[in-house]
Amino acid sequence: MDQHSDDAPSRPRRRVTIADVAAEAGVSTAAVSKVLREAYGVSEEMRTKVRTAVDALDYRPHTGARTLRGRSFTVGVMLLDVAAQFQWEIIEGISTHLEPTPFQEVLITGGLDPARQKRAVEALLDRQMDGLILITPGMEAAWLEELGRRAPLVTVARHGPADSYDSVVTDDHLGAGLVVDHLVALGHRRIAHITAPLGELARPSVLSQTPRLDGYCAAMARHGLSPHVVEADYSEAGGHRATARALDAAVPPSAIFAGADSSALGTLRAAEERDLDVPGDLSVVGFDNASVAGIGRISLSTVDQDGPSTGTFAAELLLQRLDGRADPAHRVITPELVIRGTSAPPR
Repeated sequence: MDQHSDDAPSRPRRRVTIADVAAEAGVSTAAVSKVLREAYGVSEEMRTKVRTAVDALDYRPHTGARTLRGRSFTVGVMLLDVAAQFQWEIIEGISTHLEPTPFQEVLITGGLDPARQKRAVEALLDRQMDGLILITPGMEAAWLEELGRRAPLVTVARHGPADSYDSVVTDDHLGAGLVVDHLVALGHRRIAHITAPLGELARPSVLSQTPRLDGYCAAMARHGLSPHVVEADYSEAGGHRATARALDAAVPPSAIFAGADSSALGTLRAAEERDLDVPGDLSVVGFDNASVAGIGRISLSTVDQDGPSTGTFAAELLLQRLDGRADPAHRVITPELVIRGTSAPPR
């Protein structure tokens, strides 16, 4: 009887190991590990060799072995909510940077309430995340410092000094000044600003709305103009309510600087409901340059703070933390004003 008949069970394929990748690339297993961990000091030539071998052998790190070595190779990412469009652009940058590494992002929403955010973070830690990236965290500074001592941590859009964790922020003060300078150059003098509530956070450890408010007030003072600030949460509905209040003032503004593109969309809706022409009757400028801002029918003038690059920087810093860097690092994104169809000289 033929012992090699089609009915004979086939042997399971042996799992490709890191040693196999090292042999294929002609390097040490330590070198392979460094490339997979995005460690410091890896040359581009070494990276190419290892990546080529990984692809050729279809190597996938063994999850069980990872856990035994004390790592889950997962990164916990907290965002505010699923409707926060610009935050998804940050996550895109995080995901793209982690894709060629063994690390996988795990997302959780924290909402606006700092207590709920803390519960979300604890849920990630309970699932043995190797590190954390928190987008716009609203917890008190002391709690974040303690968290940074418990796990590698990077915050996004949280201003202020930090001893135990890293941060990535936009120069929001500069961005707000760019908006005011642009509107003043067009001839506007009555410029209102929609800002989100500051909450219980105190300078210098604050979220982005605070330096944007400070930048707006400083730029208005520089031009000899009086500020007009309206507070509402950063959302389409919040921007709509704030715009209604601004337009109902005894002397309504000729331009509105919304602190987020989501708020600016509410401003556009409020203007449309009042039959106001944008930008003829009312100029509108946002902040974020979310993808919706570039849609032709919206064509929102806004400040670009490069969400994908922000996410890339955050992921890069976290990988460095996981590789052993202990000193805090702070990255600042330089914003740029993008002028589209919603800002023009006042009538």
